[in-house]
Amino acid sequence: MKTRVLDFDVVIAKDPDGGYYAYVPRLPGCYSQGETVEETLENIKEAIELYLETLSDEEREEIISDLPNAILLTKVEINT
Repeated sequence: MKTRVLDFDVVIAKDPDGGYYAYVPRLPGCYSQGETVEETLENIKEAIELYLETLSDEEREEIISDLPNAILLTKVEINT
């Protein structure tokens, strides 16, 4: 079986209660958290792998065929 490398957009934000949380917009319900950004990234990678394992072959192929599904993250300046 050929191994594929998949790239997913991940959003990481500081949790007001401490640490960080992450989610994958392309994978509804795929979330994780950690005390540091590095730990959060490790945890979300594991969450993505587990998420993909729960899908049927057809569902997995549908997600993979839609990649890349890039998210644009930018800042907007507002004058007040």
